[in-house]
Parts: sequence; structure tokens; C-alpha cells
Amino acid sequence: MKEAAAHAAAMRESSMAGPSPRLEMLVVACEALTTPGEAGAALFERAPSLPDPERWPFDIARVRLFYGERLRRLRAMAEAREQLTQALEAFQRLGAKPWVTRAAVELRAGGRSAPAAARPRAVALTAQELQIATLAATGLANKQIAERMLLSHRTIGTHLYQIYPKPGITSRAALRDALSGLDLHAEED
Repeated sequence: MKEAAAHAAAMRESSMAGPSPRLEMLVVACEALTTPGEAGAALFERAPSLPDPERWPFDIARVRLFYGERLRRLRAMAEAREQLTQALEAFQRLGAKPWVTRAAVELRAGGRSAPAAARPRAVALTAQELQIATLAATGLANKQIAERMLLSHRTIGTHLYQIYPKPGITSRAALRDALSGLDLHAEED
């Protein structure tokens, strides 16, 4: 946490947020994430109130999600549910499935059931697919995964191509979030 706070302070000191309301909002959100107590809550409140927040719905939804997570952990359930519901609705409008799942999980943990469309569903992967997906989610290239698993890099590519539709993603970039937000289980080979 100390290191993250130092990074947030460095962003503020660099004046990087000066020319852009979006960057200002992101800097304030980073400061909110690294500031405990009332001061952190005040920063979370400030971030979405900066000029033109509707221009960055995904960023605002993430700020609301992080704020809702913090409020839930502080047992401010009504306030948490309000932030989490707004985040969930924004993620649904944007089609950000892994983020919809994360917000739905938080909302349920806060005592409110999420709409059925937002609930994580069980995704069946073979043991080999699960291993490949996990390695790919860590950032390894197909060639590196192939070397570890004693397969060809083309076989890894084929497996990934078959894995993506199962959790409803279309790219490697979404794999990590999809794996963390879904109820995964291995099929029998």
C-alpha cells in the first residue's frame, strides 16, 4: 500500500492531470484507493464530480466499483449498494462482461442480488484448457506456454481460440478478468 501511495503522490506532483479532466479524475481515483478513512471517501466522492464525467463512462464505473468495494468493507452497506449498482448498470451498458461479473459479485456480497444476466455462470474447461488459460492470463506468449506444456505454439493458439467463447470473451487481454470473475471447473477429459 505504501508503494501505491507513493505512485499516486508522484502522479499528483508531476502535474500530469493538469491538462485533462480525465487524467485529473484518474489521479484522484488513485489517491482515493491509497488513502484510508474519511479522506479516501472524500476523494472517491470527488472523482466522478469532475468536469464531463459522462465522457468516460467506463472510468467512472470503475471508480464507483472501487468505492463500493471500500464502502462494503467498511460495512456502509446502503452506500456501497448504491455505488455498486451504478457501476454494474454502466458496465452492462458498455458490454464489459468481466466487470459486470465483478460488480455483481460485490453487490451480492453487500446483500443485494444482481440481475440474472449479471450473475457469473459456470464455465467448463478441460484441465488442459484451464492450464493454458491460466498461463496465458499471466502474460506468457503462446510459444512460452507451448514450451512449458510440451506442445506446439499452434496447438496453444487453437486451444485459446476455443477457450475464448466459453467465458464470453474475444481476446487474450480479457482472459485474466474473465478467469477471476467466473465459476470455473474442469471437465473430465
